This record gives sequence, C-alpha cells and structure tokens, in this order.
Amino acid sequence: MIAFMHPFLEFGFMRRALVACMALSLSATPLGIFLLLRRMSLVGDALSHAVLPGAAIGYLISGLSLVAMGTGGVIAGLSVALLSGAVSRYTPLREDASFAGFYLGSLALGVTLVSLRGSSVDLLHVLFGSLLAVDNPSILLVSTISAFTLLALALIYRPLVIDAFDPTFLRAQNRWVAPLVHGIFLVLVVINLVAGFQVLGTLMCVGLMMLPAAAARFWSSGLPGMIAAAMLIALLASFSGLMASFYLSLPAGPAVVLCAAMLFFLSILSGPCGGILRTRRLLSVGKE
Repeated sequence: MIAFMHPFLEFGFMRRALVACMALSLSATPLGIFLLLRRMSLVGDALSHAVLPGAAIGYLISGLSLVAMGTGGVIAGLSVALLSGAVSRYTPLREDASFAGFYLGSLALGVTLVSLRGSSVDLLHVLFGSLLAVDNPSILLVSTISAFTLLALALIYRPLVIDAFDPTFLRAQNRWVAPLVHGIFLVLVVINLVAGFQVLGTLMCVGLMMLPAAAARFWSSGLPGMIAAAMLIALLASFSGLMASFYLSLPAGPAVVLCAAMLFFLSILSGPCGGILRTRRLLSVGKE
C-alpha cells in the first residue's frame, strides 16, 4: 500500500497530475457515455483534433499561455462543430464525413502552425501533452471546467437522455429544446477536450473520454450505472497509468490512456453485460 501511495505523498508533480486526471475523469466520461448513446463516438475524436489550430494560433501569439491556447481551442472546436453541422444540413454529405474532412484539415493546419514557430519539443508537448508538468493554473482550469460540466449536465440531464433515446419525442414537445440541448452538449464536449488538451495533449485527450465510456457498457445496462462505472474506470486508469509512468519511466499521458485501453479490453472479455466470456458461459449452460 505504501508503494502505491509513495509517489503521490512524496512528489508534488504527481499529486497535481493525479488531481487533473481525476477532475477530467469525473466530467469527461459522462460526456463520452452520451456520445456513445448518440452514435457520435468519432465526433469526440474529431473535435479533439479540431481544437489544435486555435490552440496553435494562441501559441503563436502568446507562447505556451494557458489562457490564449485554451481560448483559441474553444473557438476552433466550436467553429468546426458548427461548420460540420451546417455542411451536413445543407448538403448531401453526412455529418460524420464532414467532421472527418474538417478534423483532418484542422490537425494538419495546427501541426503546421506550431512548427512555424516552435521546436519539435513544443510540437510533442502540444500533441501528447505534458501531464507531469501540470501547474496550479492548469489544475484550476481543469477543476473549474469539471465542476461547470457536472452542473450543466445535471440541469440538462433529462432532455439530454430523451434526445439520446427518442429525439422525435423531444422535438414534438418543443422544437427549440432539442437544438438548444445539442448545442450545450457540444459546448461541454469542446471545453472538456480543451481541458484535456492542456493535460494529455490533442492526440490523447479523447482517450480518457471515450475508452472508459465504451468499457462501462459491459458493466451495467442502465444509464446511471454506466456513468458511475465509466467514472470509476477512468479514475482507476488515471491512478494506474501514473503509477506505471513513475515506476516504469513511461510517458504519463499515453500511460494513462493505455491503462484505459487495457481496462476496455478486459471489459470486453469479462464484463457481466455482454462480455465474451460471460456470453460463452451462458451459451454453454443453455446447451446443457
């Protein structure tokens, strides 16, 4: 037990990294659940790349400024979301295809902009984050976004659930509620990706949002249970990833996401709600 707690008791940078990951785990994973329910899993990945040009412009203007890069990332992410929605609405192109086109262009533009001024080290910092270098302003930003997200989700929870399972009914009740809820939901996704971008980098931040959410599907069949399971899986991945990073000298951000991926595969194998081993066991019992 002491070995598990030693890095966090001894080193301040490990404590700050753990707090940042815990805040993201509590706010981003419920959004991942709703992205799965709305069949928008890849939208989260697209938006995580879409924030890069705005963050890169903030970097060009102010260097590694938290406020500048965060503001630029929010503006870029929301712009891509609105443009993709408009393209899918007014053209025959589907929304997933328009998101793919915009996010690939955004990723290329962001990498180019960072490369214009920064070094390869700066580019790696932007793409993969620097979890162990999280400072107090970053923790304050991530914690504020986490608290705001949980409060906003509590306020729109019921229409968000209805929109995920029966959007036609929600539109029949009030034609303005559905687009308003969808807009608020996209804003929450973008600001959480910006918070994750500050910690895990633009390529890794979506991992802590989507992998625990996908794994939770195998541990509960009810929505509240899925949200709770996703949070617990994300917290476990954060703790184990930071431990692996400390003792095995691994990059912290990728280690956290890799642990989340391992828990996802474990859930596929042994989860009680549709896991492969559980299903095979039930089939064998049925044949007997």
